Amino acid sequence: MSKADHMLSILWMLKERKRTAGELAEALELSVRSVYRYIDSLCASGVPIIADAGPGGGYSLPEHFKEAPLFFNSEEQQALVQASAFARGTGYPYVEALDRAINKLKRYSNSGQLEHMERHESGIETLHSPTAPLEHLLKELEFCTANGHTLHMDYRKGNTEAPTSRAIDPYGLVLWKGQWYAVAYCHQRQEIRSFRVDRMIELLRTGASFERPIDFSAREFLLKGLFPGSKDEEKLVTVLIQSGEEILNDLCSHWLFGHTLQERTEGQARFQLDESSLFTYVPYFLLPYGTTLTILEPVALKQKLALVASGVARHYET
Repeated sequence: MSKADHMLSILWMLKERKRTAGELAEALELSVRSVYRYIDSLCASGVPIIADAGPGGGYSLPEHFKEAPLFFNSEEQQALVQASAFARGTGYPYVEALDRAINKLKRYSNSGQLEHMERHESGIETLHSPTAPLEHLLKELEFCTANGHTLHMDYRKGNTEAPTSRAIDPYGLVLWKGQWYAVAYCHQRQEIRSFRVDRMIELLRTGASFERPIDFSAREFLLKGLFPGSKDEEKLVTVLIQSGEEILNDLCSHWLFGHTLQERTEGQARFQLDESSLFTYVPYFLLPYGTTLTILEPVALKQKLALVASGVARHYET
C-alpha cells in the first residue's frame, strides 16, 4: 500500500473509534514509528487528530469531523471537475495544484465514479481570450493579499507611457471581462485604487506589512468604480426601454444594465444610469439591437442614438 492508502486507512479506523498507535500498527502491519509519521502527515494536512496520553489514551477524531463525509458524492465530484474547467485559460495561478487535486480525486474513485466524472467533465468547456502569462504576478499578489505584505510595484498606465513606481497594499484580485485587476491601497495616492495586472512590470516585497479592512470586497470596489455617477443620485438618469422578453433578458445580463436595473415589467425595463455613460458608451452599445428595442425615455438618449446611427450611415455612404 502507498503512503496515501495508509493515511486513508488510519482515517477510516479513527472514524470508527479511538485507537492506540499499537492497534493501528498491528491492523495495518506497520511499525509504530511509521504510524507516528502518518499521523504527523495527517495533522500537517489539516486533519484535527486528538492525541490523549496515559492509560485509556490514543488517537481520535472530533465528533464534528466524524460526521463530515470523508469522500465526495457523485454530484460533488462532478461539480469539482467542472469548476476546474472554468479556471483553465483565465490565468488562474494554481492550475497545476488544481490538476493534482483532481488527479487525487480520480485516483481514489471507483470505476463507476470515474466514468461519471469523465462524462460530465467533457460536457462543459469555456472560451477565454488569449492573455499574456500572468501566473507569477498573480501568485505574488494573492500571497501578499493573504499574508498582508506591502509590495513595491512598477506600473505602466498605457503602452506608450513610461512606468511609474509606487508602494501598494494588495486587498484582492478580481477577474472581469477576461482581465485580472488588483484592488490595492496606493501609498502614493493615499487611496484605494484598481490596477490591471497585465500592466504590472515588476513586484517586490518591501518588508512592510498591512491589515486589510474588515469585510472589504475587491469585487464591490471595482463595480462601484464602473459607475461614476452611482454615488450621486441627482446625476442619475432614468432610462426606460421597451422590447421583447428575450432582448430584455439579454440587456439585463450585461454588466452595466444588470447592475443599474430598477424595475422589470412585462415588455419593459427601467434603469438608472449616470449621465456620463448615457451619452458616450450606452448609445454605441444599444445601436446593434437596431429596431428590436425602443427607447421610451429619455428623449436625449433617443436623439443621441439617432445621431450615432446617422453618422454610421454617412460613413458607409461615402
